[in-house]
Amino acid sequence: KEILEKYHDLFTLQWEGVIGNMHVPSQAEWEQLLTNCSAFLFYGMERFISHVLLHRLVAMNIPKCHLMILLDLVRSKQSYQRITNSGIHKSSLHIAIERPTESAMLLSLIGVRSIIANQWYTTLQENAERLEILSKNLLSIGRTTGQTVLILQK
Repeated sequence: KEILEKYHDLFTLQWEGVIGNMHVPSQAEWEQLLTNCSAFLFYGMERFISHVLLHRLVAMNIPKCHLMILLDLVRSKQSYQRITNSGIHKSSLHIAIERPTESAMLLSLIGVRSIIANQWYTTLQENAERLEILSKNLLSIGRTTGQTVLILQK
């Protein structure tokens, strides 16, 4: 919320989505947000792909999405329990598709043009710092995604 307020005048008036603990988005909400976006930001627990129905996601076509930022891979006791419980019903192939590289390939195949994503588990604080760097460089300074990723890597 702090970052949205800080960058309010730079494009954020056009942003829509689910913020904070409002509610858990339904599959229909995920699909609506993904199909109507030019950029998509996920800042949440565990793996982004675990939050959507995989068979519905692979059937989507989202070529209007120029950039997807996945600040995921944060684990808490509750999120780990949720993933463990939902994983019981998933095949090993399905679980493998939820890994970062495989998720990026899948998202690319359904039309996402550029993906910035974590490769390994992290903390909420580290993701907050990444979001601040991304917001500052992409929105305020106007750097390209490539330039911004290089800054993140440092």
